[in-house]
Amino acid sequence: MLKILVAVDGSELSLDGVRHTLQWLQQGLQATVVLAHVQEPASLYELVTSRDPDLIAAASVEAGEHLLAPARALLEAAGVAYETDIGLGDPAHTLVDMAERNGADMVVIGAKGHGALSSALLGSVSQEVARACAVPVTIVKHLQDALVDGDAEGDD
Repeated sequence: MLKILVAVDGSELSLDGVRHTLQWLQQGLQATVVLAHVQEPASLYELVTSRDPDLIAAASVEAGEHLLAPARALLEAAGVAYETDIGLGDPAHTLVDMAERNGADMVVIGAKGHGALSSALLGSVSQEVARACAVPVTIVKHLQDALVDGDAEGDD
């Protein structure tokens, strides 16, 4: 059975990835789901003022659990079983590591549809995951952005 790692950051864009995965499952794809979230490392200020790395780690996990809640609610409403994984570090590279650690057969990640120039200048977690990951990566474009791009293409 396939295992799909779905990247979730708490945004509506990342929920598009969860919804896309649910569509596949509702159409008969046999797969298990891992909801993955990456917390940025603590800042130097947080490390200096806290003086308790365990407290910072616990706060990161709690924040990650909070940000996973909307994605969990979507899967639970659909009756889909899932696992969760919360990582700490650079989002793109940590997601790639999480995919490998969880034995994922593919990764689904939501992304805002930037043009080529803005993507090159701004960088993109989804593009870095697609570049670095050893398994297929599906980048789910936000529906509103897809409609705008589609409208723009029809105006040519």
